[in-house]
Amino acid sequence: MLRTHTCGELRISDVNKQTTLSGWVQRLRDKGSVLWIDLRDRYGITQLIFEEGKTEAALLASARSLGREYVIQVEGTVVERLSKNDKIATGDIEVKVTKLNILNAAKLPPFTIEDDTDGGDELRMKYRYLDLRRNPVRESLQLRHKMAQQTRAYLDSQNFIEVETPVLIKSTPEGARDFVVPSRIHHGEFYALPQSPQTFKQLLMVSGFDRYYQIVKCFRDEDLRADRQPEFTQIDCEMAFITQEDILNTFEGLIRHLFKNVKGIDIPSVPRMKYDEAMRLYGSDKPDTRFEMKFVEITELTKGKNFPVFESAELVVGISAKGCSEYTRKQIDELTEFVKRPQIGAKGLVYVQYRTDGSIKSSVDKFYSQDDLKVWAERFNAQPGDLILLLAGEKNATRKQLNELRLLMGERLGLRDKNKFSALWVLDFPLLEWNEETKRYHAMHHPFTSPKPEDIHLLDTKPGEVRANAYDMVINGTEVGGGSIRIHDRPTQSMMFTHLGFTEEEAKKQFGFLMEAFEYGAPPHGGIAFGFDRLCSIFGGADSIRDFIAFPKNNAGRDVMIDSPSTISQEQLNELALLIKK
Repeated sequence: MLRTHTCGELRISDVNKQTTLSGWVQRLRDKGSVLWIDLRDRYGITQLIFEEGKTEAALLASARSLGREYVIQVEGTVVERLSKNDKIATGDIEVKVTKLNILNAAKLPPFTIEDDTDGGDELRMKYRYLDLRRNPVRESLQLRHKMAQQTRAYLDSQNFIEVETPVLIKSTPEGARDFVVPSRIHHGEFYALPQSPQTFKQLLMVSGFDRYYQIVKCFRDEDLRADRQPEFTQIDCEMAFITQEDILNTFEGLIRHLFKNVKGIDIPSVPRMKYDEAMRLYGSDKPDTRFEMKFVEITELTKGKNFPVFESAELVVGISAKGCSEYTRKQIDELTEFVKRPQIGAKGLVYVQYRTDGSIKSSVDKFYSQDDLKVWAERFNAQPGDLILLLAGEKNATRKQLNELRLLMGERLGLRDKNKFSALWVLDFPLLEWNEETKRYHAMHHPFTSPKPEDIHLLDTKPGEVRANAYDMVINGTEVGGGSIRIHDRPTQSMMFTHLGFTEEEAKKQFGFLMEAFEYGAPPHGGIAFGFDRLCSIFGGADSIRDFIAFPKNNAGRDVMIDSPSTISQEQLNELALLIKK
């Protein structure tokens, strides 16, 4: 070993010990008579000391020749520091160096390798191997490691077995775009990288592996955001001989186990909310329940007063922002411009200020009396000092617009604290959703989700009203997991494919293997998949998943460090029988 201790290990109790340390030079401070060097490895920092008259001249000269990020090995004696540093674990000691060995010189790094770096995102992505030396990134990956470790510990305690499923599979047009891999042996034929191990985990249930899990890489060729990458990791799970209640209890247990063992937090039992209620109260199927500010509908209170916007609206709905009644006109105009942005799409914003002196002022005083506005305030349970913000229009669109405004107000009022955690189960999703482009219904989750038995009769007449045996886990307004009870018999699965617009030939070509498997005794089963990268970012209090992935892609889906994707040689193209148009 090139070291006897790590750079985060030595304490005051180690004074007078001989030690050998190896690591990277973090910084040098040369005061002429004394030279200090901070030596860093992934465990911490230890201060080295070299002194004029006490350190051998050649050794001191060698130390002064070092630069940032040089890799060195030192031997010396642990001594007590005169000026202690309570900000680091080794701050009571330093090492008086007697021997220095330069293991490797280093170029000056393109950005400062410190907690608060001067490197921008693209530069740090290009030199990711340097960025990984910084404490915040290293700590994020250590958190990820602990999350994976505790996930396996919990699932193992529940008799789950980890099984690896194939990475080269069959392409299916339903869902997001596949990444496809051309076959060299079978010209004109392609593998796909899995968006999910969905069909394989269902086949494992048919095989009798009644509790399966996998921490697995998945791939989707879709537009990217801060919380999306072309390749991502799922905690993928499936159980047989269970009901929905069994799954909710088992995986609520997983989430509570992770909070307890990774964050040291005991979270309460996870409440449940039906999809329809989530949309009515929050305008979102993934509501942020760290704060209240629930929607209040006042449609019937606004009619008959000749205000055209409200008269023609299917829904008039709003939120009450506590303590915001004294917002200036400029602040309210900013909120109005926010909801009118193309991404949100509202035509305007109506406000009611319930001022601290008890008076009420609104942007619709011309149409509504003080008595009318007081009735509105009562409906909102508003108090003096509150600001009521109202939107109107088509029901579904207006709720989604108000959700964006609610989240903005929650942010401005400091109600979306990253150190506070609120988990929620959302249940009873619609089984199908209408797609205007294709002019047909698509599976809201996937085509293997079972409908509620009591709703099956609606499939022919009111398909949009059929509820699914589906559930999502939401934490702090982010969907971190979703799953369903599956269809486990061929007739029901065939019926579902028909309602999704598959011909019998298409269904057989894409999923014939699964349909056939159902004829050999498939047990009732269901499962869930958690977005592992998202879970890690929530536990780490970050908005982006990138720092929790060792080598992430940028917003364009490129790895700028290794320059990928890239072209391949003509010889490789010929082997694959691919013609690339230039």
